[in-house]
Amino acid sequence: MLKALSARSIASRLFLSAAFWSTLILALAGLGLSALNARWTEAHFDDELGVYLKALVANVAIPSDETKGAAPAAVAPQFELAFSGWYWQITRLDATPPEIQASKSLFATQLPRLVAVNPDHGEILSGYVIGPGGHELRMIEREIDAGDEGRYLVQVAANADVIEGQERSFQWALAATFLTLALALIGSTGLAVRFGLRPLRVLQEGVASIRRGETERIAGEFPEDVAPLATEVNQLLDANREIVERARTQVGNLAHALKTPLSVLVNEADSRSPGLPEKVREQTAIMRRQVTFYLDRARVAARARTIGVVTEVKPVVEGLVRTFEKVHAERGLTFAVDMPDGLKFRGEAQDLNDLIGNLLDNAGKWAREGVSVRASREPGPRDAAPFLLAEIDDDGPGLDESARAQALERGKRLDESRPGSGLGLSIVVELAAIYGGSLRLDESPLGGLRAILRLPCV
Repeated sequence: MLKALSARSIASRLFLSAAFWSTLILALAGLGLSALNARWTEAHFDDELGVYLKALVANVAIPSDETKGAAPAAVAPQFELAFSGWYWQITRLDATPPEIQASKSLFATQLPRLVAVNPDHGEILSGYVIGPGGHELRMIEREIDAGDEGRYLVQVAANADVIEGQERSFQWALAATFLTLALALIGSTGLAVRFGLRPLRVLQEGVASIRRGETERIAGEFPEDVAPLATEVNQLLDANREIVERARTQVGNLAHALKTPLSVLVNEADSRSPGLPEKVREQTAIMRRQVTFYLDRARVAARARTIGVVTEVKPVVEGLVRTFEKVHAERGLTFAVDMPDGLKFRGEAQDLNDLIGNLLDNAGKWAREGVSVRASREPGPRDAAPFLLAEIDDDGPGLDESARAQALERGKRLDESRPGSGLGLSIVVELAAIYGGSLRLDESPLGGLRAILRLPCV
């Protein structure tokens, strides 16, 4: 049953849950009210019987000369009719045998006594007994001590059908009222569920229209608890659209980059130059580098928008430092790392390895004695994601302001004496931009160059 319920829609689950609890609460409330009404009806009926009991007690406790030894006068007309269902009885307890005076309605029958445990003298007892004809009676009784006149037990009873009739009438009215209320609650619950879940239906229709190609984004205003979902869906669509657009751009760039080598090869082939084999090797090497470069960029662009991928920064940096310490062991370079544990980059580990690795490689080439790596978490603007701020410093010769800008250009090498292709820093710039970050060069407190890398983090 639970499995079948869990497979239902949210609307069905909310409706059935609300209907069940509403019905249960109304049923419990009905039972409680019915029990309270039964007690109130009995108390009200006992009060009515108590009026007649008081009249009989007064007649016995304060007898006049005319009534002494005689039967009490008629208390009410219904006590004069045989088996009318209304009875009274006065029993003198100190006489042997007990002397009994009763209403004409008892017609030579007697009322039984109520069973009480250690009753207080003069206390009015109430309860149900079986009376004449086997009918259930509601009875109250009181024992009084009239002094020299004797001890008496005064009883008044009436047919319990009156109480049962009143209780049954109330229960039918209560059931009809609560049934109407239950139907109204269930109907209003259905309307509330339908109205409350309408934003989800609008969201579903928006996603369906995007799938059909009718729109590109989910539009409209949503409640504050659904709006974040719509925003996330739009951001996911934007990310996918950006991945496709970047892949399309990289393919276009690759096609454009291959045009020149292909033209050279065609021209060489047409001219039947004796240097054709060498030219083919040269141009195919260029083409291979271009293909590798743009394919790598396309992969990075796709990975950068992968949802839910995070990488802890410190282990990656420490692994790179160990590698570069071995690379520069002959020069005796020292690498200092200062960053907190738990700092996480929102992206692939391989990309972080390429980003930090290129910067450490560049710093290691120019450093004289040491390289410093620091990283911290930079809070973003309000409602914006935080950023990872990494600073790589070296104590090398450094660069002036104009040279820093040139160093970030693709393929630009400021010093041909050092090994490299001039692509390291430009690759870092492009890769950081794909992740929505940036790379900036500044003067280092160590006297050399400081690379400031800004990336999204968790």
